[in-house]
Amino acid sequence: MSIRVIEEKCSGCKLCVRACPFGAITVTKKSAHIDITKCSFCGACVEACKKFNAIELIREDAAGFVEVDKSKYKGVWVFAEQKCGRIVNVTFELLGKARQLADKLAEPVCAILPGNKAGGLARELICSGADKVYLAESSRLGAFIEDTFTEVVTGLIQEHKPNIVLFGATAVGRSLAPRVASRLETGLTADCTGLEIDPKTGDLLQTRPAFGGNLMATIICPNRRPQIASVRPKVFKDVHRNDLRTGKIIRYDYKNHTLTQKAQLLAVVKDSAKSAGIEDARIIVAGGLGLGSAGNFKLIEKLAQVMGAEVAASRRAVEAGWFCQTHQIGQTGKTVRPKLYIACGISGAIQHLVGMQSSEIIAAVNKDAKAPIFNVADFGIVGDVLEVVPALTREVEKMRTAGQAEPVTTDIESEQQLALSN
Repeated sequence: MSIRVIEEKCSGCKLCVRACPFGAITVTKKSAHIDITKCSFCGACVEACKKFNAIELIREDAAGFVEVDKSKYKGVWVFAEQKCGRIVNVTFELLGKARQLADKLAEPVCAILPGNKAGGLARELICSGADKVYLAESSRLGAFIEDTFTEVVTGLIQEHKPNIVLFGATAVGRSLAPRVASRLETGLTADCTGLEIDPKTGDLLQTRPAFGGNLMATIICPNRRPQIASVRPKVFKDVHRNDLRTGKIIRYDYKNHTLTQKAQLLAVVKDSAKSAGIEDARIIVAGGLGLGSAGNFKLIEKLAQVMGAEVAASRRAVEAGWFCQTHQIGQTGKTVRPKLYIACGISGAIQHLVGMQSSEIIAAVNKDAKAPIFNVADFGIVGDVLEVVPALTREVEKMRTAGQAEPVTTDIESEQQLALSN
């Protein structure tokens, strides 16, 4: 993009000087001069100079830009991530959403599965909604290496031209998706919380938090294909598996194919953490700044213990040093979808809601009756969290003493009763 002053039309009126918000324009010898180092190409001066049309904003296409024929791009693809010989669960979540999008477009759902001896996993993808599985096999695809995976995935996309490609916003997806998008010279919307099809244009409407999570932005990619998006785990529901589904598995043998690889995998170190992690927890008890201090997180931990739940925290509580970052919920933390989510002393900023609003049942404890958390909560308790949480813990302990030998992790109705026990 560039901008220029047409000197023969310029009268030196200084309208453009007053309009420029960056002080990039000066007038000397009755002619405007634009300091390119200060100009942001916002076009304010062009609007101000409409009477004379003496300023021209030139929008230049990037070198080599070629407008794509969107009619040649068909299909909704899902990158099938695997770990330790198993398909990562976010893949099934994406297949469910891909089916919804593809049905609106009347296009097929396809999965791309790079791996080594991964043929047995392809059938799982068919049963979970894929019409086709592109199986790329090589011993060099057994473990994730950015170079090799980018080369294979990009090559298959260039060959088959999908309309939409979805990645899980995992460590692998966040590394692979931008590399693929860059190679294909197309856009990428990361960490989406919503995906829909524009009924008028057929473009993918990609919704994600913006400006630090203070608002939700819907992003489109109208001029390039494929449309690429990554989605955080637990944003969408798991797809319903149908073992009777049929589909086509298309095999690609890369065993004798030269694949670029600049890095070498030396070892795989398993996480030694004792906790199973909050992503797959059925019940989560989360604490925020409303707890008042790091010491009061013991109240949350006690409640979680008697309920058989995992403990989590809001971003502000983590930033205050009250709890570990690995259990942070929200835009800059993790996304969860438990059966029951109990928010204790959490106001409910949009950054936090992004990470937990898909929970089946949400219970909130906050002394502020106008706290945003109550807008998404199924059950709310207005009160001092330091009084309510111990009372709730005692009620759960009474239930266990009365006949429940195991922590309360039964059905939804029991969890509803727990949320309302105070």
